[in-house]
Amino acid sequence: MRHEASFLQDILTASKKIEAITASTAEERFLADEVLPAAVLHHLTVIGEAISRLSVELRASHPEVPWQQIVAVRHRIVHAYFDLDWQILWIAATDDIPRLREQVNRILEREFPESKSGPKSSPV
Repeated sequence: MRHEASFLQDILTASKKIEAITASTAEERFLADEVLPAAVLHHLTVIGEAISRLSVELRASHPEVPWQQIVAVRHRIVHAYFDLDWQILWIAATDDIPRLREQVNRILEREFPESKSGPKSSPV
């Protein structure tokens, strides 16, 4: 069974990939593209899935992270794909994901310092 630090690392990896996509893309190009939003959606789904596998205790001990809202986004992506607002997706990717990455980094540093000792490969 995977350790919670592994799920947090998955969140970091997916967050970094989203940030890489949006950092090299203008909003207009992103919104007009078919592949880039799909890639961001995939990584948001991975983040939501990883969060859903974290313990209730860990999530409760870090109320500063909007865990439930992120999982709700994952459910919306999976179950209501054709009703997604791509503009909201862009805003989430460019505003919310960097903040989530910082929060998860702090959790890893405080609660799982041994997990930060080296690069880990992730199945993301």
